[in-house]
Amino acid sequence: MTRDEWRSKLKARRAAISEPMQRQASHDVAARVAERAQQSSGYAAIFLSFANELNTTPAIEALWQANMATVVPVLHPFSPGHLLFLKLTPDTRLTKNRYGIEEPQLRVDNVVPLSKIGCMFMPLVGFDAYGNRLGMGGGYYDRTLAAWRAGQLPQLQPIGIAYDEQYVEQLPIQAWDVAIPEVITPTRHWSFKHEPKFS
Repeated sequence: MTRDEWRSKLKARRAAISEPMQRQASHDVAARVAERAQQSSGYAAIFLSFANELNTTPAIEALWQANMATVVPVLHPFSPGHLLFLKLTPDTRLTKNRYGIEEPQLRVDNVVPLSKIGCMFMPLVGFDAYGNRLGMGGGYYDRTLAAWRAGQLPQLQPIGIAYDEQYVEQLPIQAWDVAIPEVITPTRHWSFKHEPKFS
């Protein structure tokens, strides 16, 4: 299957998960996220879930309860296709971006550089046995992680968040795709030590 075919199939698989299972999954992932974040230093970056993505609200609350300073992605206003990361607190006012995803209102004093982020929990549409990640197709996280892949951000630890149903044995990937070393699902903390395979 092509990447777009996989994307459609996995989105449908994710959308078919029942509401009770979604709620349970979000709480199961929250505990794993908080535990993992406390093993690293620096800010914890996490996304504000959208559409049928696994609900990250319980995970964010678990990070706050663990006294973890938290940031979330915001579309870069001057550099198309790139992200900034802004501090998130219980009092942060949110607004919807052009994709309909909530994000903090942009304030320069709340921007946190990648060099101060320890764990980066990121969304995905699918992942495979080699840590290859299939996103929504915009390339935002591939661009964000380019410096990490080049060895320039050794403290940064990219970690996917997904339902178990989003796993497949192998995805078709491109040269610019960035494989990630970890994925957290409701039932498992995946760790990938394989070199990515191109198909």
